[in-house]
Amino acid sequence: KLPLTDALRKALAEAPKHTANIARKRHILFIGKLMRDQDQEAILVLLDQLDASTRQYNERFHNLERWRDRLIAGDDADLEKFVVEYPDADRQQLRSLIRQAQHEVARNKPPATSRKIFKYIRELDELQRGLR
Repeated sequence: KLPLTDALRKALAEAPKHTANIARKRHILFIGKLMRDQDQEAILVLLDQLDASTRQYNERFHNLERWRDRLIAGDDADLEKFVVEYPDADRQQLRSLIRQAQHEVARNKPPATSRKIFKYIRELDELQRGLR
């Protein structure tokens, strides 16, 4: 939670209400004035932490996308590697989803099963990391 004064919190909450250009500009200047009185170091530290966690989330997301693509395009070796990394994975369910996704790709259909595979992989990852 950012260490902001009540006046700044209130001003930030009111910002979307100002739709006219001149009113919005005036309100932004007012917020800038209020921000000068804040502890900038504490805010920068929190923003850096937020940025780092966002970067980690994006890396994990892209890693899961790569797993999904490898499983759909790959063979049983990729499935075995996945099951080793995620031992809670239901191999039979995953094989079935992979087969369906491969049929969708072959028939140029929308990637509905591909999305299901990604959702399943993401749930496994969250379970393994203790996020669920």
